[in-house]
Amino acid sequence: MQDQMASRSSEEEEEEEEEEERRRLNGHGGGWSAPALQPEVVEDFRRRLKYFFMNPCEKHRARGHKPWKLMLQILKIGIITAQLVTFGLSNEMMVTFKEENLMTFRHVFLKGYKDHRIGSYALYTKADVHDHVSYIIHRFINLRSLAVGNLAHASVDGAYAPLSVCQELYRNGTVDPGKDTFDIDPLIDEECVSFYPAQPLDGDGLAARVNFSLDFQRLVSLNVYLRLKTINLQTVRRHELPDCYDFHVTIKFDNRARSGRITVDVENDVTMYECRDWNVEGAAGKCDFLLLSFDCVVILACFLSLLLCMWSVVNGIQLQFEFNIFFRAYYNKVVSWSDRMEFVNGWYILIVVSDTLTIAGSALKIGIQTKYLTNYDVCSILLGTATMLVWVGVIHYLGFFKKYNILILALVAAFPDVIRFCCCAAMIYLGYCFCGWIVLGPHHVKFRTLDKATECLFSLINGDDIYGTFLKMRHGGNMVWLFSRLYLYSFVSLFSYMVLSLFIALITGTYETIKHHQQDKVPASQLQAFVAGCRDLPQSGRYHTGEEPAGCCLSSCCCFG
Repeated sequence: MQDQMASRSSEEEEEEEEEEERRRLNGHGGGWSAPALQPEVVEDFRRRLKYFFMNPCEKHRARGHKPWKLMLQILKIGIITAQLVTFGLSNEMMVTFKEENLMTFRHVFLKGYKDHRIGSYALYTKADVHDHVSYIIHRFINLRSLAVGNLAHASVDGAYAPLSVCQELYRNGTVDPGKDTFDIDPLIDEECVSFYPAQPLDGDGLAARVNFSLDFQRLVSLNVYLRLKTINLQTVRRHELPDCYDFHVTIKFDNRARSGRITVDVENDVTMYECRDWNVEGAAGKCDFLLLSFDCVVILACFLSLLLCMWSVVNGIQLQFEFNIFFRAYYNKVVSWSDRMEFVNGWYILIVVSDTLTIAGSALKIGIQTKYLTNYDVCSILLGTATMLVWVGVIHYLGFFKKYNILILALVAAFPDVIRFCCCAAMIYLGYCFCGWIVLGPHHVKFRTLDKATECLFSLINGDDIYGTFLKMRHGGNMVWLFSRLYLYSFVSLFSYMVLSLFIALITGTYETIKHHQQDKVPASQLQAFVAGCRDLPQSGRYHTGEEPAGCCLSSCCCFG
């Protein structure tokens, strides 16, 4: 008996809701003097919204349209990854060639070089400085008979480019540590002397020429500039045309610290260009043509994807305005900003950015392959970022499966809270960085500079080399040693145990909330509640109708005041 009474009461409630909806549809109860909205029009609009939010498989079952956009994205993942791999292998050979040449220059021009750590090769006497400069010049002049590689002297206007020895000096300077006096003009003057490869200098003549005046009292730095050329022939093995390289080598004797220790290092600025006269037997030209054709296919696919995704974004924005007008007229409510943003598919924005980067990177890659451009770093950034975004976009298609969808919704929902949490944690982190840099910097090599301090603390958060950080602290006094222990213990305890735990709890809580919503099937927003009113399944055949009813709905809504 109670069940019958409950069923009757529920039926009465449904009848009252239907009656209330009819009154709204007919323009009564809201005070509107507008044309009536028919229930069929509302259902058609609901159906249109539901179709808009379907995945490609559901849209195929609903209207039989081929999921061209989905197939194009799958094709893009393959061809963009293949393009990146081919460029990465070529870039790897180029980088390896430059690094090995730099190591060659260090062994050839630095006397007694034994693969020292950067910054550890140093000179301490005036005789060593003169001896090393003489050694560099002698090696430069006799390079062709010494070097194993295909190195040659560069030429300018038909003449060999010289080696230049330039010393940077304070304009005026008198320093007398014994009397605690000095007189320095901080302006820098530069004095240079040049040596040409064709000069027939023997050992005595070379020593006489090199022994120019070095004023160590005013010396800031001594730089040796030279230019060399070579050809990277290893690219032939990958059926690519070899590049010609122009090396601008700088050997720096750094005396800026004026501590009695002059550090020596070699820097290399590389210019790549197409060789003037070349001939490669085999199919290298055909292979280059295939690579260029493949890059053009990538650009075409990304351009089509860009157009399709931009069209979808525009359609979503138009539908958002229609829904806003409809909701304000029918329910006399303003659509929330979160509901309006659901019409803007963030995945499509991601694909648009990825396609734009891929097109720009592919155009640069074509320029590099045809030897018109040498911007390897810019091309690497564009293609690398584009490929990363393409693979991140795969998450969107994993969302078509129910179990994966919960994880993706949790990540998207937790993202704003995670950003706010990271901003708060960053304030504490920066405070520790500045404090560690100032207090521990003079006593600990890992805190010597601000960037080293930030990197060290970030590694401590991840649990890397905690014991080594404690161990490398020099004993600069009991107060500093005690402060370092309190500083490190408090930082590790705060970030490793509290901040990271709160960070994980934040994402876990969002995941549980989303999971309960999925299980209870409770609409999370007004838009979802409105769309849920459409009970038509994708295979019901109700979605084959045109979009004219929705247009009628919009025109009717526009008539409401």
